[in-house]
Amino acid sequence: MHSPQTDLLLQLVNSMTKAEKKSFRLFVNRDNNANVKLFMQLFDYIDTVKIYKEDELLRKCPLIKKSQLSNLKANLSRQILVNLRYLHKGEFADVTIREMIDFARIVQSKGLTKASLDLLDKAKKLAEVHHQTMLMYQIIDEERKIETQYITGNSTQKAIFISEQSATNLRNLVLLDQLSNLSLMLYGMYLKYGYVKDKKDFEQVKAFFHSHLPDVKPDKLGFYERIYYYQSLVWFHHMTQDFVNYYKYSQKWVDTFHEHPMMVRTELVLYFKGLHNALNALYMANKAEKFISNYNTYLYIGDKHMPDMSDSQLSSYYLFKYVHLLNMIFLTGNYVVGVRELEELIYVLKSNKYQWDINRIMVFYYKIACVYFGADDYKNAIEYLNKINNSPIGGLREDIQCFGRILTLISHFELGNDFLVSYQLKSVYRFLIKMQDLQAVQKEILTFIRKTPQMTRNDLKTEFKKLRAKLVRYQNDPYEKRPFLYLDIISWLDSKIEVKRIETVIKEKMENQKGVEKLGK
Repeated sequence: MHSPQTDLLLQLVNSMTKAEKKSFRLFVNRDNNANVKLFMQLFDYIDTVKIYKEDELLRKCPLIKKSQLSNLKANLSRQILVNLRYLHKGEFADVTIREMIDFARIVQSKGLTKASLDLLDKAKKLAEVHHQTMLMYQIIDEERKIETQYITGNSTQKAIFISEQSATNLRNLVLLDQLSNLSLMLYGMYLKYGYVKDKKDFEQVKAFFHSHLPDVKPDKLGFYERIYYYQSLVWFHHMTQDFVNYYKYSQKWVDTFHEHPMMVRTELVLYFKGLHNALNALYMANKAEKFISNYNTYLYIGDKHMPDMSDSQLSSYYLFKYVHLLNMIFLTGNYVVGVRELEELIYVLKSNKYQWDINRIMVFYYKIACVYFGADDYKNAIEYLNKINNSPIGGLREDIQCFGRILTLISHFELGNDFLVSYQLKSVYRFLIKMQDLQAVQKEILTFIRKTPQMTRNDLKTEFKKLRAKLVRYQNDPYEKRPFLYLDIISWLDSKIEVKRIETVIKEKMENQKGVEKLGK
């Protein structure tokens, strides 16, 4: 196992593009001292091997001594970061602003007070344009230091101005802190627990939300404050399954970017995330046509920005692209075609190309399993469900872990694995009770599966109809409809009753829905 220092260095070098590596070599070759030659040997070794082996490095580069390695790694990491900062500073307004603050401080140390204040003034204007509230406060603080130590010719007037600016900026900072913390805490709750399960859950989330939400008018907020405000509303309405308001505030999040188009490039990932949540709300509300239209718009926006995207931006773009590719399969019922469209995503997951977190990966495993299930490929469905069921990571997406186990049981039922169904039923019950996640819908499904080994084929159809009648009652219950968000159990039952493929049933429902919507118009 490598040390954290070595891991960082390896990740840095491996993440660099050809252009960045070329720039780095030019950057370091400006200085021909012996230490540079040594750390460039280290750089070249890492760049050319697939697996880093320290013994091999020391053998191939005899001038490098083992006692020097720690310092060489630290120096190489620092030089790479310095070069990357210089190379990409134009892409990040905050990096440019910090550099101007640093320059102002250096100029001031040379006794050039007016030049320092001019640099700070330019930095302040840039910070205003890019809504950098925290950096704005730092700039004001630098100005205050200069005014308290040096006579600049208008100290009294400037002091009043700085004092007023500081007070306003500080209020904005406090508000930014409150809203960003609320957004983060709500998002963390969603990642851990998913949707609210019952009235008690709802009341707890509601009380938490309203007790932490500042009393503000969105149109009076700055860019970031408004984004965090809408984010908080998005997470709250998503968790509570209020999909109308979930879409409403997701769209307001996106519209805030459209009102400040310069910020799209600056905060591209945040913009993608707003578009993602608007799409997710349409998916949850089963608005297929509008979803497909918005998904195509998302792909267009991605193509437009693709040439300028960083690795992290590409990671987020493809993450949301694949999430909604899967959602589109579910909405349209194109499971057989969808299986073929999974190939690229499966390759990305195996290669860990974008280094997505375990929460995202588990959601993908579940959705991939659902596509295979819809295509009647129960063996592959179970393969991906087992990746969730056997995951050693606890505390993340407990809802996905629960429904993964239920879908595993149903898949084994479809394959006729009666022994496995009987064997796993008890462990699934225990797991759901441990998670405190055993709701009415889940109880009905598990009770049905428990009875299946004793049923004849003739009995099955009757029991399918009984189960469907019981579950339909819960479909619009605010605290019982959660299972229907993870698996279209009603369509599965209809497919068993009508002896049709599940994708045929979903497509027929989609056509019927279009007909009803046209009549309504």
